[in-house]
Amino acid sequence: MFEFVRKHNKIMMFLMFLLIIPAFVLVGVDGYRRVNGAGDAVAKVASYSITQAEWDAAHKNEVERLRASRPELDVKMMDSPEARYVTLERLVRERVMNEAVSASLLPITDARLARELQQIPAIASLKKPDGSFDKERYEQIAASQGLTTAGLEARIRQDLSLRQVESGLSGTAFAPKAVADMALNAFFERREVQLARFTPSEFAAKVQTTDADVQAYYEANSKLFQAPETADVQFLVFDLESVKKTISVPEADLRTYYDQNTARLQSKEERRASHILISASKDMPAAEREKAKAQAQEVLDKIKAKPDSFAQLASKFSQDPGSATKGGDLDFFARGAMVKPFEDSAFALKKGETSGLVESDFGYHIIRLTDIKTPAAPSFESMREKLEGELKTQQAQKKFAEQAEVFTNAVYEQADSLQAAADRLKLGIQSANGVFKKPAKGTPGPMANAKLLAALFSADAIEKKHNTEALETGPNQLVAARITKHYPARTRPLDEVKAEVKARLLQSRAQEMAKKEGEAKLSDWKKQADEGKLGAASVVSRDQAANMSQPLLDAILRADTASLPVWVGVDLGAQGYAVARVNKVLQRTPPQEGIAEQERGQMIRWIAGAEWDAYYELLKTRFKVQIKVAKPVAGVDAAVSADE
Repeated sequence: MFEFVRKHNKIMMFLMFLLIIPAFVLVGVDGYRRVNGAGDAVAKVASYSITQAEWDAAHKNEVERLRASRPELDVKMMDSPEARYVTLERLVRERVMNEAVSASLLPITDARLARELQQIPAIASLKKPDGSFDKERYEQIAASQGLTTAGLEARIRQDLSLRQVESGLSGTAFAPKAVADMALNAFFERREVQLARFTPSEFAAKVQTTDADVQAYYEANSKLFQAPETADVQFLVFDLESVKKTISVPEADLRTYYDQNTARLQSKEERRASHILISASKDMPAAEREKAKAQAQEVLDKIKAKPDSFAQLASKFSQDPGSATKGGDLDFFARGAMVKPFEDSAFALKKGETSGLVESDFGYHIIRLTDIKTPAAPSFESMREKLEGELKTQQAQKKFAEQAEVFTNAVYEQADSLQAAADRLKLGIQSANGVFKKPAKGTPGPMANAKLLAALFSADAIEKKHNTEALETGPNQLVAARITKHYPARTRPLDEVKAEVKARLLQSRAQEMAKKEGEAKLSDWKKQADEGKLGAASVVSRDQAANMSQPLLDAILRADTASLPVWVGVDLGAQGYAVARVNKVLQRTPPQEGIAEQERGQMIRWIAGAEWDAYYELLKTRFKVQIKVAKPVAGVDAAVSADE
């Protein structure tokens, strides 16, 4: 099919023109997108379909959010099927809650919306110097999130409605003190136990095996000894770094860029000032504020009459305790350190000048500028390397955007080789041998990208050795690859894995012997305990596990203690078998009241969470939720890789 398209692309373009253009005319762009997206729905909530494209976009946004908020983390972990499925579940949950909000008819009034907006510091602070609302900056905040102001307000309304639905459950959860304490005391109950352990290592020397046993185990467990599917691969990476290598910045451009950015490159100007403050808070009655202003004016008149007395007058009259004892001195400060009226006045003065009365939310200031520290601009030579890097990055970003389509088309048009694309964009073809379909832990670079590997191991790429499409594997990074040699999965011959087979067989039989011995001892000790074979008594509980494995601890704490002592046998798998005798049940040590109160609060949150989960399951049924993608089984790939 693809070969036909490549050979007859002009005919196909003509047919597509005839078919697609009328479709746009009839249903419009949005309608066409809906029709096109319906076929790749990955989930459905009521009548709404979540498409593959929507899922991909949401996961990409999640990765970018994680990269921005936690730059130290390796975001490659978000490429896993499990991480992608979590994103899909979140999309489904959001859609379910949207449906619940719509069904609940919970409108948010304009007044409620306004109160909510005032709770957001970035919005509440949007004031012009005259006190009016700064609509332009409000629009900028919305645009930074890819929204109009109407879109931002609609999102906040939606969030408020969701909160109303959620608070209907979470806000009503409760547990009486007596009930909570009874449940917590039972949960943290302590038990005195004695243990006897039977480990496979104790029985390994007793295991006897023959070649026939090894052969039989190999044949019965052949999947454990498979060599995974692999391939030798060529790939091209088109990213900012590769584009930067093609860019050289002329000396003249560097000097122009230096001249344009001198102010940005040098440190901020700092100013040193002294002030006298007559306090008058903004919520003070007008008459008292006028009285404070008059007092400040009297001090200013004294300064004008005798300028050299500023420090003495500051010590005497200033109501700023931090600076009054120092003659009003505030030391050096840069822009952004002081309230705006104070800053504007201080940076408008010349050295040695004194301001008039400056009003702020704190009261009335008299400011004297005592010094100016203007750092020298760094020299061109000292900044050359940094400037060149910045210019190259800027030009590379622009060039990358322009040439991304060239790269995409080049790897598609000559599908059986990467050489044409490499020559066209001056890229080096890289190679990797023994690439796994599922990346091994710690695999570096593009060969760890799940989406690229899925494309590489597709039928078309394997059978025809065609290039993959250009795929985004990171910020400003496109990769295309092709298989040069494919190695199907195979069962390794016994001669190759005989030592591994024998080791597994020995472990399996030793494990069986440990279990058999443990079960026999358990049966005997239930009839007549052999105190000498049991370990010293110890006390365990859920908050004091004493390094005990979780399965063993769970078995001990779940044992019926109506009649003591009680015996418990636990199969611990590769760790063998354990026999425990529960001798006593001990009450929990009462916690301090503060800790007890925290625990009761935690229990209420557990109850609220359980109620909310049950309600969400009910909503999923009501809105007929369908997730059409199989949930990945965590750990399966890791286990297979370890075996391989």
